Amino acid sequence: MKKTVIILSLALSTYFGQAMSNFNASIENVTIEKMVVVNPFCAAIVQGDLEMVEKLIELGEDINQKSNGKTPLQYAARYNRVEIAKLLLDNGAKLNTKCDKGFTALKYAEISKATDVAQLLKSYKK
Repeated sequence: MKKTVIILSLALSTYFGQAMSNFNASIENVTIEKMVVVNPFCAAIVQGDLEMVEKLIELGEDINQKSNGKTPLQYAARYNRVEIAKLLLDNGAKLNTKCDKGFTALKYAEISKATDVAQLLKSYKK
């Protein structure tokens, strides 16, 4: 009986030792990503919802308030939303504000190859 208990103990400890080493190896491969939350105004810009952007401006939305480090104009530039960028500029969006990374809306347009918005921003710069 003692031999059976000892053998069983050794087998279980070997099994659990291997299981724990596999568990530790799988933990090493886990990636934790930061969840990005954007305010509803900037989310409407990203989605290209011109009507919603217009309504939010009418309701008094601050068109220069940053969300996740970027201004609404920078989101419009990043996602090539020409009509929305024009609307923002016509309502007083600041052209040369920098994001938390130091980029302007024009820089976002250039990085994103958003040539239509880049042209628009350059025309407002003059």
